Order: sequence, then structure tokens, then C-alpha cells
Amino acid sequence: LYNKNIYPPYAGGGGFIMDGALAKKLHKTSETLELYPIDDVFLGMCLEVLKVSPVGHEGFKTFGIVKNKNSKMNKEPCFYRSMLVVHKLLPPELLQMWDLV
Repeated sequence: LYNKNIYPPYAGGGGFIMDGALAKKLHKTSETLELYPIDDVFLGMCLEVLKVSPVGHEGFKTFGIVKNKNSKMNKEPCFYRSMLVVHKLLPPELLQMWDLV
């Protein structure tokens, strides 16, 4: 389905942050491309057209966080404070995280 050897840089799953002007440009650009079935990659395709490169940030834990389930650190709000997107937490763990923060 994809006519190149590698995917363009893209923001991987769960969330990303952008300004409103870029969101509008992405919307217009998305209407000019054939829809690709992997949403992350499709976003990268649109960003490529706009000559915009995604930038990584330590606050995005798209592969989850490595933690000891019994660690006292898990009860410390500062442990979660700098995280923006966290994958692989169960709903009760997410609620606990937000309560702590």
C-alpha cells in the first residue's frame, strides 16, 4: 500500500501536541492524500508534505513505563508529574496517577 521503502517520521500513538495553525494545515493536507490505514503513519505522510518533522519528548511514554508494581515511587506525584502520555496503564492505574498529580 505504501510506495516508499520506509515510513516518514511520525508521532507514535496515543497523543501529540501541536498548535492550531498546524492542525488546520494538516486537515487540508489530509484531504489531498489517499487515506492510509495506519493513522500514525498517515499523520507522518501529512507532516512530510508540510515539511514538518515530529520532535520527541520525554513526557510521552508510548511504550509504557518501566516500574516495580510494589515500589513506593508509584505513590509519589513527582514520578508522574512530567508525563504527558502514558500507555499500558490499566484504568485503575490511570485514575490513581491522575489523583496523585
